[in-house]
Amino acid sequence: MTSRADTRESAALFRPNVPVRKLKGYIFTGLGILSIAIALGTLLTLLVDVARDGLPWLNWDFLTSFDSRFAERAGLRAALMGTLWMMALTILVALPLGVLSAIYLEEYAGDNWFTRFIQVNISNLAGVPSIVYGLLGLQIFVRLFQLNRSILAGALTMALLVLPIIIVAGRESIRAVPSSMRDASFALGATRSQTVRHHVLPYAFPGILTGNILAASRAIGETAPLLVIGALAYVATTPSGPLSRFTVLPIQIFNWTSKPQKDFHGLAAAGILLLLVVLLSMNSVAIYLRQRLHKRF
Repeated sequence: MTSRADTRESAALFRPNVPVRKLKGYIFTGLGILSIAIALGTLLTLLVDVARDGLPWLNWDFLTSFDSRFAERAGLRAALMGTLWMMALTILVALPLGVLSAIYLEEYAGDNWFTRFIQVNISNLAGVPSIVYGLLGLQIFVRLFQLNRSILAGALTMALLVLPIIIVAGRESIRAVPSSMRDASFALGATRSQTVRHHVLPYAFPGILTGNILAASRAIGETAPLLVIGALAYVATTPSGPLSRFTVLPIQIFNWTSKPQKDFHGLAAAGILLLLVVLLSMNSVAIYLRQRLHKRF
């Protein structure tokens, strides 16, 4: 038991000093608000600058025309369609593979050295530079599988790039499902696959969609892997299928910014605005689905 003398000694050592503690709290809060204000101010400045340069060029002809040597005739039709094709194929490949991998690692794989080895490597792959995935895609999909420099090769490369993000987010979402829900399902005679399909996945899917949003946000803005596998800066036709040659919005924007004429810089700003619209539209659909599933389950 603690003696009365020890209690008095502890009370003597403790200095509440409430004013100083409150001052430190105010300083910390102020620094946090200042950091947020700097970040939002920088973002707002960039958006205003891009909007001022790009809005005069953003019209229907800009969306329906192909690239040209003349700024007045240049448009983003090929790049826009290439981006939509590539993102659709990327999500179609990466989402099922990522979700199935997360389910296996969390629900079926045992706790052994091999599983831990896989988990460590998946976490490390999330931080690998994107240019490495471009070199991997060039060697495997373009040369080994003979897909040439097509949309499918680009989509598979981008799927490899975002797969670790989807797996990590999926595992965290599945892990957040209470174990009591699994136990209740097993107690009623359900198999493991039935438990995962009818109970675990519906509750974890909003978090899985969050990971897919982050993955799509990264994939839509990547340029280096697509340059390595041979995406073109100039395409005069819209893609007709997964094996068509293609370009994407980031590459087209980069091509315009590298030209000395000021009008092409305005076109690049308009392309940035369009890229933001595509990204926000995709994220809005995913967020809407996530909220609906969250309310339902």
